[in-house]
Amino acid sequence: MTEGERHQLWGGRFGAAPADALRALNNSIGTDLRLWPHDIRLSQAWARGLVAAGVYSAVEADTVIAGLARVAARLAAGVAPLPSDEDVHTLIDRLLHEEVGEPASRLHTGRSRNDQVATGARLWVLAALPRLDSALRGLQRALLTHARTLLDAGTVMPAYTHLQRAQPILAAHWMLAHVWPLARDRERLRQAGTRTAVMPLGSGAIAGSAFRIPRDELAAELGFSRPSANSIDATGDRDFIADVLYAAGMVAVHGSRLAEDLIVFGTSEFGFVRFGDAFSTGSSMMPQKRNPDVFEIARGAPGRVVADLQALLMSLKGLPSGYNKDLQDDKRALFDAVDTLELVLPAMTGALAECRFDAERMRRAVSGGLLATDLADYLVDRGVPFRDAHAVVGRLVREAEQRGVELDALPLPVIRDAHPSFGDDVAVAFTIEASLARRTVSGSTGPAAVRKQLAEAELTVG
Repeated sequence: MTEGERHQLWGGRFGAAPADALRALNNSIGTDLRLWPHDIRLSQAWARGLVAAGVYSAVEADTVIAGLARVAARLAAGVAPLPSDEDVHTLIDRLLHEEVGEPASRLHTGRSRNDQVATGARLWVLAALPRLDSALRGLQRALLTHARTLLDAGTVMPAYTHLQRAQPILAAHWMLAHVWPLARDRERLRQAGTRTAVMPLGSGAIAGSAFRIPRDELAAELGFSRPSANSIDATGDRDFIADVLYAAGMVAVHGSRLAEDLIVFGTSEFGFVRFGDAFSTGSSMMPQKRNPDVFEIARGAPGRVVADLQALLMSLKGLPSGYNKDLQDDKRALFDAVDTLELVLPAMTGALAECRFDAERMRRAVSGGLLATDLADYLVDRGVPFRDAHAVVGRLVREAEQRGVELDALPLPVIRDAHPSFGDDVAVAFTIEASLARRTVSGSTGPAAVRKQLAEAELTVG
């Protein structure tokens, strides 16, 4: 029997060692090794709990806790697992035996790897969520910086529906439109954190612990809000990972939409934005190219992150109650999604900070046709039902197309002939400035409304 096999956490009822093919399939050390800081921490708390249960004396618990600290130092220094180390728990158990000997054999009293790994995964999530929140806040701050600059400059651009020019807006309004989805993402992550902060430790394999472990004290020590209410549910629950993956999927989707806007606006055909050097790449063949690779990778990220959510949900679907080995894949999905966002978000923030916007090019794209709704609103202000005003302006749009001119280039007599409610002042009302000035309702694109929105966004982002 090898050194590693002597410290396998199961196997007494088996007469043969696990087959190599089983080890290759079953061992999860390559994935869950990164849980070691949390497994060390929860094991130290468990050792203290075993004092209350009468399993350890205070001196023995201190010995185990100190030994776990030394194991942590070895792991931090890069000690390599053995092929026989099935998972992070087996590895730590083996190293702890090397450090303290016999007392290590009692540490697993009253607990199972089922409640152990569920607790470690929750601790990992609780540590990861603040990092994701910080990365999202950094991206929001980059958006707010641009929004403030664009607002102070009064930069105007077209808004798009169906990727067709729709109405004139302040460019700051478009920039802020990407702040609020990220705010919702941060809120979803906070909510996921609340649901994650429930401690499974003490649930055992499925029926709870037969030893009087002070679970409330352990929960408080480990930073959980409370211990779990049901041991069967606790060991099989991965809702918290699904919550995180859904929130991560939405982060990726929102990042992708921002990226797509910037990619499109950065094309020569649009020319609204110029990408910086530090976060762009070139072509191996075409010397003139400046490629927005960061934003393209961000645009592709949802394919991976949303697939992680789908993979987890398909693993959970139809599982019988309690722990099942299908759940071993939960951490692959969790780690992959979080790792992806922790790569993408800082790069997006840096690339966005480098972007420079061409205010003149943006304004030139605001053609007279974008004021069609304002022309209809002019008639509504004079008592014409909007349906009728819509039809009148639609005919003027067709007339402009036939003449090959923009709507605001139609001669005044042609406009006045379209409806008797058009007066001589229509030319004054029919301007970009007038269009923006009319939109004072909160959430609109008028200067005052956008300035108020910016102030609210800055408070929300923090």
